[in-house]
Amino acid sequence: MSTLVAVRDLSKVFDVSAPWLNRVVERQPRQFVHAVDGVSFSIERGTTLALVGESGCGKSTVARLLVGLYAPTRGDVHFDGQPTHAGRNPAALRALRRRMQMIFQDPYASLNPRWRVLDIVGEPLREHGLVPGVDALRARVGELLESVGLAAADCDKFPHQFSGGQRQRISIARALATQPEFLVCDEPTSALDVSVQAQVLNVMKDLQQRRGLTYLFISHNLAVVRHVAHRVGVMYLGRLVEVASKAEIFGRPRHPYTRMLLDAIPDIHMSGRARTPVQGEVPNPLNPPKGCAFHPRCPHANERCAMERPALTVIQGMEIACHAVAEGRL
Repeated sequence: MSTLVAVRDLSKVFDVSAPWLNRVVERQPRQFVHAVDGVSFSIERGTTLALVGESGCGKSTVARLLVGLYAPTRGDVHFDGQPTHAGRNPAALRALRRRMQMIFQDPYASLNPRWRVLDIVGEPLREHGLVPGVDALRARVGELLESVGLAAADCDKFPHQFSGGQRQRISIARALATQPEFLVCDEPTSALDVSVQAQVLNVMKDLQQRRGLTYLFISHNLAVVRHVAHRVGVMYLGRLVEVASKAEIFGRPRHPYTRMLLDAIPDIHMSGRARTPVQGEVPNPLNPPKGCAFHPRCPHANERCAMERPALTVIQGMEIACHAVAEGRL
């Protein structure tokens, strides 16, 4: 399989300083948050990479960087061998953006309540000039709605007439309107009931099989990730700490943080396996700890972990950023 998306040393820094006058009066320095700090990964065509981690680790920022909603502070994103940064020819960039779309987290906030479904799903079609007239637009929107399990007659309804799961299906239909190859899914099922989550995930898996779609799937729900992903990247405080196949992550996790995340899953089979639940809090991103960001919570940390930040290196076929693993202390 060929690589469709390649991300290299991607970083995003946000200026969260108080207004200038407040800083002068209170003698405060400017403050910056490194939301994403040197992330690198690749996604093979037709596969799903899942990014997991606690809230605030930078998953959603990565999603917005990939589709161009944020400009990166450093690093680059290549889609099908082409850079996606804004310095390119606008026409070429527009054609490239047609090939990647995003499904947002909250189906109640991502749909305009004043628009009918025909206008919501048809907006990308009109924007990119993909349909010649009103009749063709209605027919195409009806096909898109049917492809996600809704009825063509739903075109004339408003978002408030649908349930949460149906709204997310409308969001998926809108994302599919330009016939993209790559979908960035930012926790698309987290606002839904468990039974509805399964329905939406099955729709997404079916679409991937039929259309050969490539997904970046962002979630904090490891049960969902196990259902949809081919490879998994674990993020902590803006950095990737482990990247491996789904089988390796769930069957033989190496990084202490990955182990803690998996141990936090309820053991419904009551296997009696020793478990270490996630302990402590994520450090303040305005003042992250030196060395490995996870060392204040890690039971295997030593002096090197507190002083030297580990790089993401390949160890036994898995990409891991951990001194304890590299030194064989685990």
